[in-house]
Formats: sequence, structure tokens, C-alpha cells
Amino acid sequence: MLGRTLTGRVPGVPLSPEGRAQAARLAEWVRGRPVAAVLSSPVQRAQETAAPIAAALGLPVLTEAGLDEVDFGIWAGAAFTDLDPLPDWRAWNAARSLAACPGGESMVDAQARALAGISRLHERYPGSEIVLVSHSDVLKSVLAHYLGVPLDLFQRITLDPASRSVVVLFDANVRVDGINFPV
Repeated sequence: MLGRTLTGRVPGVPLSPEGRAQAARLAEWVRGRPVAAVLSSPVQRAQETAAPIAAALGLPVLTEAGLDEVDFGIWAGAAFTDLDPLPDWRAWNAARSLAACPGGESMVDAQARALAGISRLHERYPGSEIVLVSHSDVLKSVLAHYLGVPLDLFQRITLDPASRSVVVLFDANVRVDGINFPV
């Protein structure tokens, strides 16, 4: 399905064997780090990614709604080849700051939701390292915000599956220490 279908929030879509192997590599990388919490989108494949990471740290997986996948509305589960000719789909990909998914949410709303969730987590775990497991568009929108990149240009940020990015939040500032580190 990866790369062929807009999975979105469609229930019952597990990680592939490759995805499980990537999650296991992430768990090995994080083992022994001073992580205070592992938080995940409620979507099954994100939860399955977070599970071995949390287990390696002896922590539970906590669900954070702010990290949820974009609500793609009627597009969820559609093949990209079916979406490509649609004018709304082309508008969505040309100007994320202006478009919304039919029956779903706008990228601006998804970004605001994710940033609000991260702000809550920063208050809950001040000065602590936490692991967030989410989805490419959501994470790219967050990184775009912290980097000062307009949302319409966030596709210039590459995030491979199971990659790591590092953001350090301070009370009045933020520092992006890296994007798309491989595992």
C-alpha cells in the first residue's frame, strides 16, 4: 500500500514486514536513551511502530490525538492513480495552506492540531526527551513550522519511513537539530 494508496486513517492497516523491521531498528537505536515518554498517533501502524520503541525503554505507548494522521475524508483509502486526475487533489498538492480534503480537514488544521499537542507535551515533560510517532505530512508540517518554512513548501522536507528528526523545544525558542536521520 505504501506509495500506491492514500491510507490515511483507514482502520485495520498494519505495518508491513519492512515496517516492523524498521520499528525494531528504531527500538534498538533508542534503547538506553533517557526518554521520559513514547507518544503515538492513534492510527494502528503508528501504534505498531511505537510499541517496540516503548518496550525497549520499559515504557508504555501513550496515545496523543494531536499526532493523528491527516483526516483525508473521502480520499482515505483511494489509490493515488485515482486521485491524480481530480482537481481538488491537484489543488491540495499545489497549495496546502488553502485546500482541504473533501469531508476531511485542511493541512492548516492538521498542523495546528499537531502543534497544540506538542505544546501540551512540552508542558507535561519539560526538559525531557520524548519520542513522538506520527505520520509524514503531519511531521513535515510541524518541522516546517519550527523551521519557518511556509506550509505550501513543506513538501521540500523529506521524511523517509521510520526516520528520526530531532527538535529541541525551549520555553521561548526552538532548535531543529536534524531531519530524516536513517535508522
